[in-house]
Amino acid sequence: MSYEILEYSKKKARELNVVIKPSTRKNKKIDVYKKGHKVASIGDIRYSDYPHYIKSDGKTVALKHREAYRTRHKKDMAVVGSPGFYSGKILW
Repeated sequence: MSYEILEYSKKKARELNVVIKPSTRKNKKIDVYKKGHKVASIGDIRYSDYPHYIKSDGKTVALKHREAYRTRHKKDMAVVGSPGFYSGKILW
């Protein structure tokens, strides 16, 4: 299964000063690189994310999914530099 990295995620990665590429890990969407070193593999290809929800279902639905994701993963997103942090910032 192949994951398409959309412009939303590319923009968010630039804001964080990281480079993103399709993941080399099974069932992961994106590998995150900082200063040339891989720091995280994020996103499960079996689930959708904010930019893909916008593309398929519209912004209203995407915002509901984003809110649910952020509520569910609040603790993961709080640790700066963790996979949860990058996932929350780049995919949601």
